[in-house]
Amino acid sequence: MHVSASVFFLLISIIYGSSVVPQNFTSSMRYAILSIVFLALYSCDTSDPDQIQFADNPVIAHRGAWKTQGHPQNSIASLREAIALQCAGSEFDVRMTADDVLIVTHDKDYADLLVEESSYAELAQYLLPNDEVLPTLEDYILAGMKDNSTTGLVCEIKPSATAGRNEEMAAAVIALVERLGAEKYMSYYISFSHKILMEIERLSPTARTLYLDGSIAPERLKIAGLTGLDYHIAKYRKKPHWIYEAKSQDLVLNAWTVNDTADIDWLLKNDFDLITTDEPELARERAARYQTTDDWPLVWADEFDYEGAPDPEKWGYETGFIRNQEDQYYTDSLRNSRVEDGHLILETHRERMINAAYKNDNVKSWKQNRSHAEYTAASLTTKDLAEWQYARIDIKAKLPAGRGLWPAFWMLGANWKEVGWPKCGEIDIMEHVGYEPDNIFGTIHTESYNHMRGTQKGKDIFINNPYDSFHVYSLIWTPETMDFLLDDVVYNSIPNEHLTEAEWPFDQKFHLKINVAVGGMLGGREGIDDSAFPNQMIIDYVRVYQAEL
Repeated sequence: MHVSASVFFLLISIIYGSSVVPQNFTSSMRYAILSIVFLALYSCDTSDPDQIQFADNPVIAHRGAWKTQGHPQNSIASLREAIALQCAGSEFDVRMTADDVLIVTHDKDYADLLVEESSYAELAQYLLPNDEVLPTLEDYILAGMKDNSTTGLVCEIKPSATAGRNEEMAAAVIALVERLGAEKYMSYYISFSHKILMEIERLSPTARTLYLDGSIAPERLKIAGLTGLDYHIAKYRKKPHWIYEAKSQDLVLNAWTVNDTADIDWLLKNDFDLITTDEPELARERAARYQTTDDWPLVWADEFDYEGAPDPEKWGYETGFIRNQEDQYYTDSLRNSRVEDGHLILETHRERMINAAYKNDNVKSWKQNRSHAEYTAASLTTKDLAEWQYARIDIKAKLPAGRGLWPAFWMLGANWKEVGWPKCGEIDIMEHVGYEPDNIFGTIHTESYNHMRGTQKGKDIFINNPYDSFHVYSLIWTPETMDFLLDDVVYNSIPNEHLTEAEWPFDQKFHLKINVAVGGMLGGREGIDDSAFPNQMIIDYVRVYQAEL
């Protein structure tokens, strides 16, 4: 509430009996006047901008909440519906007419008239489908300020091809917002024009700006001083590492235009700040039921804050030739696995190792017809020590470099001995092959979905510098989904189809394995580079969290 100086002095005069007030004023008359003045002051401003607090959800109604109730897009009716739904924001499009009137409309033409070549009077002759007059930006903002304490206005300024017009529009929008005192209602300014956003930043340094084009990496947006990125969801799907980069730069993340349940859930899992959608009711419902893993308690961990052999109460060893016709011989030697300087080191060597299980060259089993190995490595497991059913597992590590190497963090079902692979189920939290240095992948194998049939369910993701930098490789496993993450970005999400155990054998306990293989059916597809040895996989921690079921 703002009180002018003249009103303030009148109140003081009435209260203290100044000479400017008639001497025959009684106390009751003074009280009555005071009551009237205060009532007028409080009733003249029913929506103080300082009191607006945007709703605690990520939902931005795209061109207002228009779809369910059949309102026209970019109408005041669709804006009011978004406010009624208490969306965090309502997006709308702004253009400028030939006579410099800012209007709310999406396309370059309206009623077959080019907006930039027509006056507002010419355009306004044609009503919206609900008989609304084509809204000016001033009318729209005023409608957004009325009885609204939850929904921010997300103003998209449409670029113009006319020289100087973009700067002119940006200046006109900011001037109007300031004249209306609407700054607190404007949650974001967005545009496909970088020039428009930079002009907005120059004219109003406190304005928040999001770039729409999808062509600029987060780091460059940060350098430019923009608030964040508002890219089509396909851009994030193609470059999911931009999600992590944006978060590390403290940039706001928004995605448009997201109407599919699976896409909305993916954005929620990746903790997007905003989701622009034509289905705000659906997005609100999905956001309300989404449960984070932040409150899952830690139930098991190894921080490697000791020296020597891996903790025998947490880790066991696999030894010998084990699987996948791999070329390494797994050992329990400190040379291959040890804890030092706060890290678990899995070190792989090119060295001759006699095969204790060797029989002769003619037996059928590859594990018994090899007299020796040319490489040694380590494979650690929690089998018979720790197993979990549904969990979040985080492993922070640097991977070993070299063609022919095959590091992995993975899990097998507790019933492996009884039913065998793949019936027991396999969860590959992270696999990497040295001949593809820019990728890691997360996969499940089951009786129905496995690589022997070519039906495994897996996806890969670009990884920047996996050998010299630590990254966090994660699994979030619930009764309904299996999510694979790199640096807290979900890149593969596999739903429980609720069919049979042949598709989903994951409602049982699993144990964890950590190993570096050499060669084999996958790792050795492009040979082995012997110059890559010795090498190390360095693990900073392994942490397991579980919800209280």
